[in-house]
Amino acid sequence: MTASTATSSESSSATPAMSTRWRLPPAAAFPLLAILLFAFFVAGSAPSPLFVVFQQQWGFSPALLTVAFAIYAIALLASLLVAGSLSDHVGRRPVVFAALLLQAGAMLTFLLAEGVGGIIAARIVQGIATGMVSGALTAAVVEAAPAAQKRLGAMIGSVSPLAGLAVGALLTGIAVKLALHPVPLVFGVLAAICVTGAVATLFLPESVTPRPGALASLVPRISVPVQARAEFVRGVPTMVAVWSFAGLYLSLVPSVLQQIFGIHNGIVNGLAIATFFGLGAVAPTLLRRLPPVRMSALGMSLLAVGAGLVAVSLATHSVALFFAGTALAGFGGGSAFSAQVQTLAPLAQPHQRAELFAALYATSYLAFSVPAMLAGRLIAPLGLPATVEGYATLVLAVAGLGAWLRWSSLRRAGTPA
Repeated sequence: MTASTATSSESSSATPAMSTRWRLPPAAAFPLLAILLFAFFVAGSAPSPLFVVFQQQWGFSPALLTVAFAIYAIALLASLLVAGSLSDHVGRRPVVFAALLLQAGAMLTFLLAEGVGGIIAARIVQGIATGMVSGALTAAVVEAAPAAQKRLGAMIGSVSPLAGLAVGALLTGIAVKLALHPVPLVFGVLAAICVTGAVATLFLPESVTPRPGALASLVPRISVPVQARAEFVRGVPTMVAVWSFAGLYLSLVPSVLQQIFGIHNGIVNGLAIATFFGLGAVAPTLLRRLPPVRMSALGMSLLAVGAGLVAVSLATHSVALFFAGTALAGFGGGSAFSAQVQTLAPLAQPHQRAELFAALYATSYLAFSVPAMLAGRLIAPLGLPATVEGYATLVLAVAGLGAWLRWSSLRRAGTPA
């Protein structure tokens, strides 16, 4: 063996050792990935309590407010369709790293915005980043979970978005009320968190072996593995009901509190959103002993009741009833969506998982964006109260259908309701 050959051999054997040395152990990678998923959705809801502030500052209409909200979900959906399964080919780590840098760029765009055009641009970048990473990070969390706790990984994957949306809205609401300059505080801190997360991503172990087809995977498509399709179809009412109501809260609830209930308080705005999403995040933990199908049936029933109470609260101008309905709807929606993720996750092979979650989120974010944008269009001819009452009533109907389907499947299986 020549000296040059020996040197080359030593170098090649040292490289894996060095690579391994600079990777976090699985016990640390699992919580870090869960935190990164959580942080993405903190950033997703953080602008919502500020939309009313921007509206007052720049004087744009409520319809444009829903556009500024919905453009995020539309960009997210487009990104999911194009890049949702990219991490199945190139690995989770590079996709998460790129998305975190894009998210940091979105936060800086919010920070520098001087009009609604800047807000819309920031939401587009933010939607692209979140769409890139939703399937990849959810899959990475499931894969990094300890072997005996895969259901925990799926639960965290479903809970983190809801928990992040709750915390983001609440903290921003507090900042709006108490901070002298809430915009630089909120978006400056989030930009710093995203950059720090991107650096941390470099030390994560990779859970996917790269394989050919990355460019072909960028062709927009929706694909659900054959073995998961029947369950996916059964879960469509759950996705539609839960995420369309979530879209209402992130787009119009601050305006509802101001114009219908006469509440001009950033903390209450944030608290309303946080109640819906926070109880949605807590619910799966409290109901974890229930089988997923039963959890889904119960959750959809509670969501239907909660949506009905919200509709009645708007007609009667009852703040207490509004928060009661919000709490029930959030608890029910969170448990139903978590049950859906827990049911679907085991039905996909590792190389199909990001694509499955991309399809799940694509359906969810269509429901998240399109109804909210249509509601914004209806505000001018119908008025805000009638529009939101009709919205809540439609959610009640879809949730009722989802509940009936789940209870029926339990009865067919011979399980006592």
